[in-house]
Amino acid sequence: MSAPARNDGPGHLDALTGIRGIAAWAVVFYHIRLSLTGLFPPEAIAVMARGYLAVDLFFILSGFVIWYNYAERLRTGGGAETRLFLWRRIARIWPLHAAILLAMAGFVAVLVLTGRSTAGYPLGELPLHLLLVQNWGFTPALSWNHPAWSISTELAAYLVFPRIVLAADWQRASTALLVGIALVLLAAIQGLFAAHGYTTLGYGIERLGLWRCLAAFMLGNIMCLLWQRWRGAASGGLLAGLACLGVIGAGLGLGLPETAFAPAAFLTGLLALALGRGWLAGLLASRPLVYLGEISYSTYLAHFFLFILWKIAFVDASLQLGWAGLAGFLALVLAASVALYHGLEKPAQRWLNAHPPRWAMRPVAVAAE
Repeated sequence: MSAPARNDGPGHLDALTGIRGIAAWAVVFYHIRLSLTGLFPPEAIAVMARGYLAVDLFFILSGFVIWYNYAERLRTGGGAETRLFLWRRIARIWPLHAAILLAMAGFVAVLVLTGRSTAGYPLGELPLHLLLVQNWGFTPALSWNHPAWSISTELAAYLVFPRIVLAADWQRASTALLVGIALVLLAAIQGLFAAHGYTTLGYGIERLGLWRCLAAFMLGNIMCLLWQRWRGAASGGLLAGLACLGVIGAGLGLGLPETAFAPAAFLTGLLALALGRGWLAGLLASRPLVYLGEISYSTYLAHFFLFILWKIAFVDASLQLGWAGLAGFLALVLAASVALYHGLEKPAQRWLNAHPPRWAMRPVAVAAE
């Protein structure tokens, strides 16, 4: 969920950062939708109920960004660069996760002391969450901070990524081969979910979430390779956009399950944004949306726990929010996202990157005497 650094590479893809902010808020509304049925019509609630698809967009974006920032370094840097890469990714995702998990542990302690149920917070699973391996097939259901399941699978993708980079000379691979690999990955997603009887990507997270992430992450890798080849083409964004519209039209028109076309729509749509220079890319690259994208990791990880606390403090037994309650909660999430981003997420990342452990440090060359 991190964006390309502004000083790293040929340019900063602001439109992709902006859409990440929108996607984070789609997940927020997904998690609170059942408390909004008194405010919004069923059609709007149905749209919010698809907010889990934003996670698949995150996975593809992450694969793109990681390839963009690290593939060449890993290809030329060997084992030392791989270890440093893994440390940098831990520094990016773990501090905020650990802080929220610690806050939730304090909340659970209060539940225990007051004799309330802690069914959603199994203490035996807490070490798995702390190590970010909770969604590697070790747990039967989501627990604790539910959105963190995707961060767990992202960590697995980071561990696999160096092997993907070194598996072939990808810059020499033909475009046809890259497109073919993307089609195989898309077919694998559909086949995996169909084999379990699922037609939507939001089911079976505890069993399929890891594979869902790995496949989408690798699609993002392919997307970056294609973008690197086509970014100079004047019509590249238009063609990718038309492909996206074609995929969506075929999927909806033929009544296909979302597992069969949603990942392809995200892949082609994001590629269109990365290649395009149109009004939509310009809107998404606007400063407010880019900033929402920059703080989106804090939004994504914090909102679930914040909504638990908000319901306890301000929502009655109906569990329904009024307009004032909704506005207050959204303002809380935004304020917390800003505070966590500037006060915890980025400072912790900078400190950890400046103080890597010995195993993650590049060897220092010693001059021969």
